[in-house]
Amino acid sequence: MLTQLFQVRAVRLAAAGVLSMAMAGVAAAAEPTVDAKLPDYKPVQGVSGSIKSIGSDTMNNLMTLWLEGFKKMYPNVAYEMEGKGSSTAPPALIAGTASFGPMSREMKKSEIDEFEKKFGYKPVELPTALDMLAVYVNKDNPIKGLSLAQVDAIFSKTRKLGHPQEITTWGQLGLTGEWADKPISLYGRNSASGTYGYFKEHALGKGDYKDSVKEQPGSSSVVQGIASDKYAIGYSGIGYKTADVLAVPLAPKSSTDYVAAQTENAYSGKYPMARFLFVYVNAKPGETLEPLRLEFVKYIFSKQGQLDVVKDGYLPVPATVAAEALKKLGVK
Repeated sequence: MLTQLFQVRAVRLAAAGVLSMAMAGVAAAAEPTVDAKLPDYKPVQGVSGSIKSIGSDTMNNLMTLWLEGFKKMYPNVAYEMEGKGSSTAPPALIAGTASFGPMSREMKKSEIDEFEKKFGYKPVELPTALDMLAVYVNKDNPIKGLSLAQVDAIFSKTRKLGHPQEITTWGQLGLTGEWADKPISLYGRNSASGTYGYFKEHALGKGDYKDSVKEQPGSSSVVQGIASDKYAIGYSGIGYKTADVLAVPLAPKSSTDYVAAQTENAYSGKYPMARFLFVYVNAKPGETLEPLRLEFVKYIFSKQGQLDVVKDGYLPVPATVAAEALKKLGVK
C-alpha cells in the first residue's frame, strides 16, 4: 500500500491509503500534529562536510528550516541552497552538483531514465511532507468555491475538463455588484516549477495555460501579487498562505461539493490537489550513504524535522511513511 501511494499520479491522493497512514499516529484534526511514533533525532560523531540543495522553489523555506536545524546539531556542516524550480533538481543530481534534489512533483520518466542512463540505477524518492496546492484569491473576494472545471476554464485556453465556455470575469462565477464585470487577473508560476507542472496536469487536464497568466519566479511572489491585486487569482502551495489571501475551497471536475484546504481533507484524500513534497537523492543500491547525507535524511524524518514541516505550514508524514522512506536507504 505504501509503495503504491508513493507512486500515485492521480488527481488526488488515494483516500484510504493516506487516511490509514494518518490514523497511524498523525491526528486528522484542524491543526497538524507530529506523529508521536517518529524518532527523536540524536546527533552522532563523524558528521562533517557541505550540503548542496538544488530544486523546488515551493520547498525553499522548508529546506532552509531543515538545513538550519541540522546545522545546529552539527555547527561545522556548511550548506548551500538554490531553489529555482523542481525541473532543476534532476540535472543537478545527474551532474553531481547537488546532494539533494527537492521537488514538488514526482520525477518524470524521462528524468529518471536520464539519471539511470548515467548511474545504472534509479534515484531514491523520499516523500517528506504533504502539501495542498491551493487556488488563492484576494482576502476581499467573496467567492465560496470553485470546481476544477471552472479553474481550468479560468487558467486554460484548452478547457480539457469540459467547462462549456472560457471564464474571464468574476461575474461568470456568480459574483455580483462591483465584481460582476471585473476581469480576472491571473497569476502563476514559470515552466521550471514543479507546481506549474502539477497544476497543469491536475487542474488543467494537461491543457495549455492562457497567455495572460502572469508568470512569477517564486511561490511567494504569486501570493504577493494576489494580495496586492483585488481581482486576482493564482495558485501556490499551502505553506505560502498569508492573511492577505484566501485559499478557495475546491470541488473535483464540475461538482459543487467544495472541499476546504484543511488538514483533515488532505489526509483523507478529499481535497482534490493534495500532493507529497519529495526529496530525491543519489543512493547506490546495497551501499550505505556517507554519514552527512544519511544523518540529514534521518533528521528530516525525525520529530524535529517534521516539526519544521508544521512550522512551514505543510503537513507532517506519519511514522509509517517515514520508516518506509528510511528503509529505502537501508535504515531500519
